[in-house]
Amino acid sequence: MPHNSYYRSFLKFVTGLANDRPAALADLVGRWDEPEMGPVPPAADEDFPEVCAFLDRWTEVVDAASETDRVRLLNALLAEAVAYPRITEHDGYRWHLHYQDDGMRLPAVLRAVTSVAAAQYLTSTSMHRLGRCAAPECRRAFVDFTRSGTQRYCTHACVNRDAVRRHRARRKEALSQ
Repeated sequence: MPHNSYYRSFLKFVTGLANDRPAALADLVGRWDEPEMGPVPPAADEDFPEVCAFLDRWTEVVDAASETDRVRLLNALLAEAVAYPRITEHDGYRWHLHYQDDGMRLPAVLRAVTSVAAAQYLTSTSMHRLGRCAAPECRRAFVDFTRSGTQRYCTHACVNRDAVRRHRARRKEALSQ
């Protein structure tokens, strides 16, 4: 099932920010490198605490204990996304939906677009597609964009590291018997 890559970019970006918190607004703006996300919205240093508060809320969505909790948290974010949807094209991209008014500040854009992107993606696939890495030493958040919807690790590096750990544990146990 194809998904809007604009939304995918926002979900990956915000989840990355939640995993590796920006130290300051300049750090966040410097990481805004996905061309599909468009130009960085207007932002000032006083916006940074609001961005951090949104990242805390996004982490709550990722860590929701049940589908019902995840939906409740997403609905609360959606209720704050006051922009009306509109069809637009910009920067050479084809027609797509925007959930942001012109001139919206960075925290509002992150909240609006991320909550709509998550709602659309999760309702068109499955509510379980947000998670934490299964590697005990990692636990980074991820959005599962796999075809099968069975992702358990945040990266291939974590898959490999955990497989090696399990292999060594089995080998050590076999040698001790």
